[in-house]
Amino acid sequence: MKYVVYLRVSTDQQAASGLGIEAQREICSRYIALSPSESVEFVDEGFSGSLELDKRPALLEAISVLEKGDVLVIAKRDRIGRDPIVNAMIERAVERKKSRLVSASGDVSDGNDPTSILMKRMVDAFAEYERLIIGARTKAALQVKKKKGQRVGHIPFGLCLSGDGIHLEKNEVESQILEQIRSLRIQGLSLRKIATEMNLRKAFNRGGNEWNHVSILRVMKNAA
Repeated sequence: MKYVVYLRVSTDQQAASGLGIEAQREICSRYIALSPSESVEFVDEGFSGSLELDKRPALLEAISVLEKGDVLVIAKRDRIGRDPIVNAMIERAVERKKSRLVSASGDVSDGNDPTSILMKRMVDAFAEYERLIIGARTKAALQVKKKKGQRVGHIPFGLCLSGDGIHLEKNEVESQILEQIRSLRIQGLSLRKIATEMNLRKAFNRGGNEWNHVSILRVMKNAA
């Protein structure tokens, strides 16, 4: 029998939850110390708890090394995921290996009796609810910043940061390039022909990169 430790953080949780990789490792280590045995660790960094199993490389690998009688150890229930359906699929994958999934913090029981299963599903539901609330708040905050003309993520072509490092203002050089692109489009040129023409004019993309049909389409959408 061996312990397979799985640790996960997503980018937003790294900044806000306090349950980072080291904290999770400490919780799992204390649990494993109660019954010394072979252990191996797998870490997914920057992976959302809403992602399906096939999109979590470390979790896939962790499950692949499980053998009969092994224990997959997580610090808390929400480390395997924040979606009830995804969590159920992960549990099923562990069961097929004739292994167990254990939360080292004890926030849920690892039993398979009706009460334990109900508690797991309730924890999963609240974790999903928390994820959705965080997403809604983030979206609302970004919309407010956008309305105020403040930077939100990538700076669109044609704009640049103002002197205060917060607000956006017009980038004269890029704005002129955008006008040329719009003019060529109005004339009926395809995206590929526009890219070729702009490169011939040496009116390049940001960073001095040459245009292609994908980058032309992207800047036109962002400008719109």
